Amino acid sequence: MLNLEDYKLECLPDTCFYIPNFITEAEEKLLLHEIYKTPSCKWTQLSHRRLMNIGGIPMSKGMIAETIPNYLQNYVDRINKMNIFPQNCHANHILLNEYKAGEGIMSHFDGPMFFPTISTLSIGSHCILEFNKPPKQDEKYEIVKELKVLVEPRSLLVLKDNMYTDYMHGISEIKEDDLNDPLVMNLDKCDKLNDTKLLERATRISLTIRHVPKTSKMKLKFFK
Repeated sequence: MLNLEDYKLECLPDTCFYIPNFITEAEEKLLLHEIYKTPSCKWTQLSHRRLMNIGGIPMSKGMIAETIPNYLQNYVDRINKMNIFPQNCHANHILLNEYKAGEGIMSHFDGPMFFPTISTLSIGSHCILEFNKPPKQDEKYEIVKELKVLVEPRSLLVLKDNMYTDYMHGISEIKEDDLNDPLVMNLDKCDKLNDTKLLERATRISLTIRHVPKTSKMKLKFFK
């Protein structure tokens, strides 16, 4: 069993954990195979990415629970066993995003519909996640990028506490990432980078595993 505290990024505000090689290359290959077997009608196409909600569609009035496919439920169970969430709540939802090289997402908060802890498994390729603390209502200056984290394929990133509630996160729409950037805070925790300072992106899948508190107990089966 992994000790989560061994993977805490002390250089960031509370609390961020980064676990490289959380899954094996064989597990990654199998996950990609299963994900791309999913019919195209299950995906939602946006202008710069496409996504799937797995476990239900979160809404302000609550989420009607849907059965999570077994090949993904295994990872939900694994996350729950790591005590990332309190004992009274367990991960019950996955937001699956596909980003092609050059695609990204604007800085955002995940919002109050979710318990303020997320765990994101990345497969296929890397990205650099950018964190910024927005100005307060009485402040007029623009948002400044403050922190960056290299997120490698097969890694797990866990955000909670102030890193969830106070910091927005996003991904720039670029095709390669410069590791000489002094704002990238976790290079010493990453796998071997082979002295490469420019990382070219490929298609990346992110699986954000989280807890939706307001959930109907009635379960629907959408994945066969």
